[in-house]
Amino acid sequence: MKDISEFLQSKGFSTNTDVAIILGSGLGGFTTQVSNAISVPYTEIPGFPPVTVAGHGGDLIQGKIGSKNVIVFSGRFHFYEGHPFERTILPVTLAHALGARMLIVSNAAGGINPRFEVGDLMLIDDMMRVGFPVAPMTTSSYNRYSNASEINQALEIANSLGIRIRQGTYLYVKGPVYETKAEIRAYRAIGADAVGMSTMPELHEANRLGLKSIGISLITNLATGLSKHKLEHAEIKDVADARKDEFATLVRHLINNLMI
Repeated sequence: MKDISEFLQSKGFSTNTDVAIILGSGLGGFTTQVSNAISVPYTEIPGFPPVTVAGHGGDLIQGKIGSKNVIVFSGRFHFYEGHPFERTILPVTLAHALGARMLIVSNAAGGINPRFEVGDLMLIDDMMRVGFPVAPMTTSSYNRYSNASEINQALEIANSLGIRIRQGTYLYVKGPVYETKAEIRAYRAIGADAVGMSTMPELHEANRLGLKSIGISLITNLATGLSKHKLEHAEIKDVADARKDEFATLVRHLINNLMI
């Protein structure tokens, strides 16, 4: 981590970071919100692999949003791509090394809750996984994930902006295939509202490092069995494009108004 931090500082990056943002599939357009931006492709950063999933930009950006110093990860590394958990949480550990005190994570997710609609934004108020770890085996124990204070603040901010937002439980699966109808029925029965293949390891690492955090899922499709349409990764971009302005407005206000 020291080598990466020193490399980025040689490119003009500062260790005076307030908020880090990890952008999920189709949400890379948020990078246009950053002013005074310095950008470095992941492929130039020591220890960073290239991004291989469609909808992930593959650039690290530092600059300002409003009054806050931010670092934005346009793309992430997934376990299903063959990356170990140590690499999937690399953006979080780097953000911490660069001084971040707050992490905002976004993702594209499948809606399980029958009240959810395609295009909904969901604040992650709890998480679950079924039968496998979500952290490196060498990671020491840490407190149970909790972000109730941040959730309450985020709901107030969204309401003040007139942005409809859901909240619910995010279920993390390893992927890379979509779930079966039987699996989705089981996940709903145990309390999941949305399902995806990222985010939980990152939020747990943020919790371990003492970073406050907010997770936002964009419901880009209804999960298997809840829709008559075949699930396709390409539809994520269309849904993200339709909500990009509200997403950008919400995240911009969270960055400048959450108490960190």
